[in-house]
Amino acid sequence: MSHSEHLSSPRAGSPEAAHDHENGHDHDHTPEVTDKNARAVAWAGLLIAGFMFAELIGGWLAGSLALMADAIHMVTDAASLGLAWWAFQQSKKPPDARLTYGRDRLPVLIAFANAIFLLVVTIWICVEAAGRLMEPETVLAGPMFTIAVLGLLVNIGAFLILQRGGDGSLNMRSAILHVLGDLLGSVAAIAAAVIIYFTGWYPIDPILSVFVALLIVRSAVTVMRQSAHILLEGAPAQIDREEIRRDLLAEIPELQDVYHIHLWSLAEGKVNATMHAVVLADDQSPAIVQKMRTRLKAVHGIGHVTIEMSSHSDPASPPPDASSSMPGPD
Repeated sequence: MSHSEHLSSPRAGSPEAAHDHENGHDHDHTPEVTDKNARAVAWAGLLIAGFMFAELIGGWLAGSLALMADAIHMVTDAASLGLAWWAFQQSKKPPDARLTYGRDRLPVLIAFANAIFLLVVTIWICVEAAGRLMEPETVLAGPMFTIAVLGLLVNIGAFLILQRGGDGSLNMRSAILHVLGDLLGSVAAIAAAVIIYFTGWYPIDPILSVFVALLIVRSAVTVMRQSAHILLEGAPAQIDREEIRRDLLAEIPELQDVYHIHLWSLAEGKVNATMHAVVLADDQSPAIVQKMRTRLKAVHGIGHVTIEMSSHSDPASPPPDASSSMPGPD
């Protein structure tokens, strides 16, 4: 999605301070990208939903924890992919009176929820595996192998659909992570079935289940931390506000100072900022705002910024030594 743009006027309260919806306020949601994501998620979800019940029943009949764990993954996957699809549909809606920024943050919220689902499933698998290790149960290797192979084919298909249709967003990454967990679970179930068939060593089933569960924990935690950072309106890691200040002062000679710089992400790739700029004379402000707007978007990737302007002739303007620092929120 492209950046939105929102710039205030040179002086708060002046006629120019109103939002410029024609020239400076662009809410481009790039529906073609969102539609591609939504289609990929929908097809992958339907593919997984069509097989998950067969695997769950087959795992129960075969007595395989690996199969049942993979089936539970599929159940959560189908629900998670459904939520991801719904989030993509909602994010295409334009802003309204209640949601003035739109619904761009909804996919991030769904990614956070999906990461939590993955961690809960991992805990359940580990608890069940501990019980199986203490009291091993008989596993039917033949049915387990057949169902696991079919599940592997289904998961590979869903994984390829998401990989080709995704854009690397948190919502897509969380969806792919769910399917990847299923894919690895199917591989583990196949390996366990082969080992049980030739050796009769039943503990391999819960051991491989735990191994697969732990493989996805790190990725799930990463997605959860990144999505939580956006939901908490944390500053984007790739943008340094002190560097922004130095760059603006170096490239725009008319600027006397820039301070009170606040950064946050509305959604992935949509960085918002507010800042206060000091100039020498009021009549320079409109041109300086335009220069700042262009520089912030072209160099720093900030397309939605509110700039409050003041001059040294303004009694409300802070003294130079006070404005040279960058204090926290007002």
